[in-house]
Amino acid sequence: MKIEIWSDVVCPFCYIGKRHLEQALAQLPELDVEITWKSFELDPHASSNSEVDIYDMLAKKYGQDREWAKKINANMIQMAERAGLEFNMDEVKPTNSFDAHRLLHLAKKHEKQEELEEIFFSAYFSEGRHLGQKKELQELGEKAGLDSGEILDVLESDQYKDAVNHDVVQAQNLGVQGVPFFYINQKYGLSGAQPVDTFVKALGEINEKG
Repeated sequence: MKIEIWSDVVCPFCYIGKRHLEQALAQLPELDVEITWKSFELDPHASSNSEVDIYDMLAKKYGQDREWAKKINANMIQMAERAGLEFNMDEVKPTNSFDAHRLLHLAKKHEKQEELEEIFFSAYFSEGRHLGQKKELQELGEKAGLDSGEILDVLESDQYKDAVNHDVVQAQNLGVQGVPFFYINQKYGLSGAQPVDTFVKALGEINEKG
């Protein structure tokens, strides 16, 4: 079974959806699954070095106040906890994720994409790391087992820019409106951080169809 996942490393629902999928697959050991992560930018125009925190960023984006944003994030923290994740939203550093996506394509080349995806999610939502800074990206890439020289070559050039943009165009062609989006066997789509039971049911049915 082939599962392609359009995601953004700064998307909380994507991290929760990732964990839900993993928990579902643990209940379906008979499945032979190949997962590929695809790039999607929630805000392509986001600054790499934003001076606002996650609360002010969300308040401005949705035309709400800071207290509304805090309440929304409190709910997100509870959702993450139910998935077994620890979100530290006070320390989240909003940024542009394009360079992180380029490194994920480098990781794909070396079959380390799954490791780097998890590292990026944890770094952003739990550890307060800045995914818009090259030094941080290099350290996180090395943690996933990527070569430091290759990482720098990517970050100091436009390598994998076309690959990221190709993923984005693919998403548009599929009619993807938001992430996470799970595309299974290039035929079946599931959108959002679906509950574990929903994944189990859907993957089981798709496997039976062949």
